Amino acid sequence: MTRHGSSAARFSLRAAAAMGALVLIGSIGGATASAQGAEGDGEAAASSPFPVPVEVGNARQVVTVKATGSYAVVAAWRKRGSSWAKDFSANGRVGAKGVVDGDIRKQGTFTTPGGTFTLTEGFGVVSSSTAMPYHRVNKGDWWVEDPQSRFYNSRHSDKGADFPLTEKGDRGSEHLINYPVQYAKALVIDFNRWPAVPGRGAGIFLHVNGRGATAGCVSVPRATMDKIMKWAEPGRHPRIAIA
Repeated sequence: MTRHGSSAARFSLRAAAAMGALVLIGSIGGATASAQGAEGDGEAAASSPFPVPVEVGNARQVVTVKATGSYAVVAAWRKRGSSWAKDFSANGRVGAKGVVDGDIRKQGTFTTPGGTFTLTEGFGVVSSSTAMPYHRVNKGDWWVEDPQSRFYNSRHSDKGADFPLTEKGDRGSEHLINYPVQYAKALVIDFNRWPAVPGRGAGIFLHVNGRGATAGCVSVPRATMDKIMKWAEPGRHPRIAIA
């Protein structure tokens, strides 16, 4: 989200423990975490390689975002056998007002939702060789942030729109083509989706850095975003954990 930092309802993954995966539940900002299961090896939370709480579930790729104010360290992790290894990391940005609990975050607060969310699709103004489902943005594409729209928190064409084709006001949405730098390449963070609850927030992405803090998204340098797009594989069920 570049325009007004909309959010999205937290993708709850508490069932991960039943699948024998590591489930870490902690406070926002990367504070104390407790283990509810560790893939059958009985490891304690202290043995987690991650710098933030992560609900791993079936993921074999995880992006961690450890924020301090509006700054963050963003790292990509891959599971190899029974262990996790960090592939690469970079400095990034989050919302101008930092990270808050995704369960209580509201639209337009310039905060980034904390929690663990799936990454299932991407989009961008330029083409990408990513293995992730990817949409090349055109001038008709909007990310709908109008709480009154039935397309709330999804990408939709201007054709058949039930939302105002404007970025202004409480019913404004994002005209994606207007952000050729930030949205050169992006992954959608699945926050407040399926169902999308009106007013909880919309348009939280992992995208390329702009000029400073975001309005709610996570951003990284363009070179890092290029790496992430090549690295992410849908068969590895990538997730992002923000704290």
